[in-house]
Amino acid sequence: MAFLESGNHTTVTEFILLGLTDDPVLKVIFFTIILCIYLVIVSGNLSTILLIRVSTQLHHPMYFFLSHLASIDIGTSSSVTPNILINFLVERYTISYIGCGIQFGSAAFFGSAECFLLGTMAYDRFLAICNPVLYSTKMSAQVCLHLLAGSYIGSFLNASLITGYVFSFLFCGPNTVNHFYCDLAPLMALSCSDVSGVVISLSAGSVTITTLFIIAIAYFYILITILKMRSTEGHQKAFSICTSHLTAVTLYYGTVEFIYVMPNSRYSTVQNKVMSMFYMVVVPMLNPLIYSLRSNEIKCALKRQFSKKPFS
Repeated sequence: MAFLESGNHTTVTEFILLGLTDDPVLKVIFFTIILCIYLVIVSGNLSTILLIRVSTQLHHPMYFFLSHLASIDIGTSSSVTPNILINFLVERYTISYIGCGIQFGSAAFFGSAECFLLGTMAYDRFLAICNPVLYSTKMSAQVCLHLLAGSYIGSFLNASLITGYVFSFLFCGPNTVNHFYCDLAPLMALSCSDVSGVVISLSAGSVTITTLFIIAIAYFYILITILKMRSTEGHQKAFSICTSHLTAVTLYYGTVEFIYVMPNSRYSTVQNKVMSMFYMVVVPMLNPLIYSLRSNEIKCALKRQFSKKPFS
């Protein structure tokens, strides 16, 4: 039963997700590719978390936050990827109204958490490069826990507010979502209520823009500090600390800003699906590769772990 009568309106009780394609051949191809990517996401990020936990040389703030970023990447992908895979296996994939709200809220939570954590990591790098003398004091274990707790609490509040806001509107017309998950733009296209696109964009992009501003300020001061350094070794060390984080920031914020901040009229539904797939599936796969390839400490930790004798 897709609709229920509620007063003078017909209320939607479930949504139909169209997914990525209707072509049977493409479904098999996409299913295989996305399943492999998802397995890489889970194994790669779990390996990063495990390596950071067991390697004592990685027990400092930068990698503490990185381990939680890996956890968030698993959560981000897991909030949508299983549904994408199921969609390829069934003729028509439906999701309940409550299930749609949970999926939307989960994606909003992990997306917000990634923004907060990337901002926190930028602050960590700012202190490490611009104020190395007081770094150990200002980034103590207690401070790290407070920053992490603040990131998760802020993410939960933001996700709760935007999910409550979106699902407070009336859905009484068609219930076909032209996407592979319950995303903001296709849901708003189905709403019977008078919805302002500008208000939605500001609401969805508030955390993104705020944390991006913090990152920009942090790297502005980092750049000034680097330019003042006289030694080439100091330049190289500072750049090695920041390169992987800047790459992750560019990949993530580039796609998120494109989807949630730009007006909907500027891009098509196909572009929306592609960019959503990129930041919710591809970026979580790339992050552990970016950090492992760019960080000499992670490379050394991996070598130490592989060189250990199993029964020594």
